[in-house]
Amino acid sequence: MIVRKTSVFPAKREAVFARLQRLETLQFIAAPYASFTPVDESAGSRWKAGSQSAYRFRLFGLIPYGTHTIRIERFDEDVVQSREGNEHVPVWNHRITLKDLGTSTEYTDEVEIKAGWKTPFIWLWAKAFYAHRQRKWIRLLKTAYR
Repeated sequence: MIVRKTSVFPAKREAVFARLQRLETLQFIAAPYASFTPVDESAGSRWKAGSQSAYRFRLFGLIPYGTHTIRIERFDEDVVQSREGNEHVPVWNHRITLKDLGTSTEYTDEVEIKAGWKTPFIWLWAKAFYAHRQRKWIRLLKTAYR
């Protein structure tokens, strides 16, 4: 199943991309739906194509949900493509597309989810999660670029 969500962010693409490179951004925009704690403290400090990192994943910051692995396939100002997954959701393929709109950025999350019989439930959670993430992104960018 696929989750797709698009928003227009109030910042230039370069600024959005700079924030995408930081683990702190993921941790901020994911909370309180999810938390990502690096298994290795150096993991995810800067993502790049070819890198792999692992995180202790907790639903709602409380419920342990395995070790989430992120393998970056592409990481540039146009597209961030990763192959992700954990013991409960083996396929979580995430593609972020950034479209330059001048003073703003069209941002799209597209996620392919495969989790066996759990897939419809994970898909519902992911729809809410990505809507939440994009709202948090907008809040972050509005306060950072005032």
